[in-house]
Amino acid sequence: MQGTVDGFSYGLVTPLVAYLMACLGGALGLRCTTRSLRVTRSWRPGWLALGSAAIGSGIWTMHFIAMMGFTIEHTPVRYDWLMTFASLAVAIVMVGVGIFIVGYRGARGTALFTGGTITGLGIASMHYLGMAGMRLDGQLTYNTFTVALSVAIAMAAATAALWAAGQVRGFLWSVGASLVMGLAVTGMHYTGMAALEVHVHGTSDPGTGGSPAELLAPMLIGPLAFLLLAAVVVMFDPLMVTGKPAGVPVERKPGVPARVGASRTVRHPAHQPVRRTRRTLVHRRSRAPQNR
Repeated sequence: MQGTVDGFSYGLVTPLVAYLMACLGGALGLRCTTRSLRVTRSWRPGWLALGSAAIGSGIWTMHFIAMMGFTIEHTPVRYDWLMTFASLAVAIVMVGVGIFIVGYRGARGTALFTGGTITGLGIASMHYLGMAGMRLDGQLTYNTFTVALSVAIAMAAATAALWAAGQVRGFLWSVGASLVMGLAVTGMHYTGMAALEVHVHGTSDPGTGGSPAELLAPMLIGPLAFLLLAAVVVMFDPLMVTGKPAGVPVERKPGVPARVGASRTVRHPAHQPVRRTRRTLVHRRSRAPQNR
């Protein structure tokens, strides 16, 4: 028989908290990506990796906080720990690939499209892999059109977020982009949940097992702690808050002068005295016959 699905068993609490977590992960990831564009190549991988882990942890935490309000009538819901944390790894890795492409190739053109596509597919893969980790007395089926729509939303949200990160603007710009990204990611989640249909077998006791909140809360401790740690790193970097560009030192290479502009400024004043002496000599020579 078809089971009745309730995704809002706690009302609007879980959607709002899930949205805030998506915004937090997006804000930290976008600021780290923006920061990576202002530093030398030796520091860039560290900031990009931190941004990838922040966005991946944020969307993963958003997903399972929203799943705390997900219940199915006539059957308990459990979660496979290995599959659940595999979805977190997939999210971080695929989001990282997209962010590294934009971080090294720039947030425009083919690089932006490729990075946004991979990042969006990572978000969607995390969602459906996390859903595959559910254990219940029934079978899950999905509407193909709605699933495709949720994937398109994820790709569009990721592309827009990476474009915003590549603009290298101030703190308020990144906050606004993270709010839009959080709304899009949360919308992608509930669009994917709308595509779900559950067919319950009805062979198990509905009263067995704990509530989704009791099962998911222990798994969320690690990613939540990481997001708080990443927030501390961002808060103690003044350039992340002020949005001022940092002076990037020039990378010295053999045979290449360190500052080309300095040599031009030195040569320019040297020509002026020469021109003045030539004019003086011409002026004196022209007056010499008159004096005689």
